[in-house]
Amino acid sequence: MKPEPHQDRRNDAGEWECGRLYVVATPIGNLGDITHRALEVLKSVARIAAEDTRVTSKLLSHYGVNAPLTAVHAHNEQRAAQALVAAIARGEAVALVTDAGTPGISDPGAVVVAAVREAGYPVVPIPGPSALVCALSAAGIAETGHRFVGFLPAAKGARRQALEALRAEPVTLAFYEAPHRIRAMLEDLVQVLGGERRVTLARELTKRFEEIHVCALADAAAWLEADAHREQGEYVVLVAGAPDSGDETAAEGTRVLELLLRELPVKAAVKLAVEITGAPRNALYAQALARKNDK
Repeated sequence: MKPEPHQDRRNDAGEWECGRLYVVATPIGNLGDITHRALEVLKSVARIAAEDTRVTSKLLSHYGVNAPLTAVHAHNEQRAAQALVAAIARGEAVALVTDAGTPGISDPGAVVVAAVREAGYPVVPIPGPSALVCALSAAGIAETGHRFVGFLPAAKGARRQALEALRAEPVTLAFYEAPHRIRAMLEDLVQVLGGERRVTLARELTKRFEEIHVCALADAAAWLEADAHREQGEYVVLVAGAPDSGDETAAEGTRVLELLLRELPVKAAVKLAVEITGAPRNALYAQALARKNDK
């Protein structure tokens, strides 16, 4: 029989009495970004489940938090989830954290959350820092909507295959990438998506050497190579969605028309450009006349 939901209450030691899981967002770089509510929870729970106890220990030490730590990472999450459910069943309140940001967002945590919910115990989100939201807020992207992809496959073939499946997406594509793969990732983005799309490269967010650069995909590799330090630090990469198919057709029509006008009269060039690209005849004819008049 699943337990009834509890209200928060504390014992004399200030710990949460009821069994529940708190999903706590932690800073992605700057330790000052932790919320008051997150600190209150971390100081009050019976234990903290952490992706890397060494990383989390530094955060806890900085704020004087002494709760015991349990390791929960990609290699033990299934087993650790059951142990945490058992602890919550005994009435313990547990906080789940990742190395940086929000658990379960391209980091361990989703398996634990699902197991706790399946067992019937409350799961309480404690929102806070997110590398994705941080990058989007500083990118100046006016278009509505984005698709969070997270990390692409590490192998080149699988990575390009994943990008091919995303090529027609009309919304901004949001990726995470490790520094040792950022060069190869940018090469594949250009090869699969083309060099014209706008890209935002957000590196070392909230840290001392934070950089946020916006350019065309074709220019991203040059920006990366301009400073060796740019192949250090975690990246958020935001790529503009696929252009409208009508825009693509018009752009291709203009390109082909320009080539044909070098060798053919206006009418012949327009006729062939329409047949090759499917672009509107009237628009191409007007472009051809304007080009002729400019000479």
